[in-house]
Amino acid sequence: MASGKIPFGFALPQVSPTEPVDIAPIGHVARRAEELGFQSLWTLDQVLGGSRNLEPVSLLSYVAALTTRVRLGTAVFVLPQHNPVQLAKDLATLDVLSGGRVDAGFGIGNENPPHDAAFGIPSGRRVKRMTESLAVMRALWSERRASYDGEFFQLKDIRMEPKPVQQPGPPVWFGGRVEPALRRAVRLGDAWMGPGSSSIDEFREHVAILRRALDEQDRDPATFTLSKRLYLAIDDNRDRAEGRLREWFAHVYGSADLANAVAVWGPAAYINERIAEVIDIGAEHMLLHPVFDFDEHLDALAHWAN
Repeated sequence: MASGKIPFGFALPQVSPTEPVDIAPIGHVARRAEELGFQSLWTLDQVLGGSRNLEPVSLLSYVAALTTRVRLGTAVFVLPQHNPVQLAKDLATLDVLSGGRVDAGFGIGNENPPHDAAFGIPSGRRVKRMTESLAVMRALWSERRASYDGEFFQLKDIRMEPKPVQQPGPPVWFGGRVEPALRRAVRLGDAWMGPGSSSIDEFREHVAILRRALDEQDRDPATFTLSKRLYLAIDDNRDRAEGRLREWFAHVYGSADLANAVAVWGPAAYINERIAEVIDIGAEHMLLHPVFDFDEHLDALAHWAN
């Protein structure tokens, strides 16, 4: 069983089950999670699509005003779909408003020609676009006059103020599941969060790759955090929990079957065993992500946070 203490994050109710969107549960969950001792609150990034998914920087600005201690993260921004200059400004502002509590997660996302066309970006070259975007953001966050000469972006003595409270910038988290992405995370990032759309068994494989990469790149493992987003549902009625998870996954991911592949559900004792399993595999941080009955899940999971 798991031993030792790791920080736990909790997912905000960012995806509204109703139309119009009711924002009251967001503030309630944010305050309650902080009171219970959760270390961080997290969001997703999904600009286009049919799910009622609130934009993360705006949402976290609202949450920043309601909280004082808890960290505020997004896992992950699909970076090729964002202008890095504007996103650097947005995240710097959020870091100032929150008193230096931002964790910024980035990934390349999946090829989606209709969505790429809507953003005005060509398909392909996603890795190059992402790495350049990250370099631009870090330069704007840390340099008084930023310069960068890339294929997609060029800066020459560009100023952006105010800088983030955290210097040289907010911690950079990566997503990703294939080996090149995991190695890139070790090379460029401060942390990695195993996607919620991957299973516990896949997390075990990912951790092994990351540990090899840390060793090969001669990087101190203490400087790089391994994390996992875990979709879960605590319910003694397993059939009911499965049905509700499948409904949510169909709405957000467009695949009800994905719930069966990656989520865990059942009585509290079973869920606690699965959380302990993830820690034993190597998680140094966990994002607990229920998708309904947030109050009940906060109470049932609070013992992990304190």
